[in-house]
Amino acid sequence: MNKLKKRWGIESNFQIVLILIVFAITGSTSAKLAGPLCDLLGFNQENSPWYLYWFLRIVLIFPIYQVLLVFFGWVFGQFEFFWQFEKKMLSRLGFSRFFN
Repeated sequence: MNKLKKRWGIESNFQIVLILIVFAITGSTSAKLAGPLCDLLGFNQENSPWYLYWFLRIVLIFPIYQVLLVFFGWVFGQFEFFWQFEKKMLSRLGFSRFFN
């Protein structure tokens, strides 16, 4: 736990628990929402090749996850941590010009 606290720059074990809960909820929710979004776009397992359907679904999970991570971070009172986390992650993917 101390390694995580030092790495993430946080001070309490309770904050670690909240952060891990946010990661869990965000991952589950984004995966769950990608299915109906694929259906809304007209792609489902019945009318699309399996590889196209799953590729699109996985691609859709990424932006949904990014938005939900900050949202659930805010809900659990950890907005600042997740906002910094998002900026760091997106800058590593080449989106750093949007955060300067």
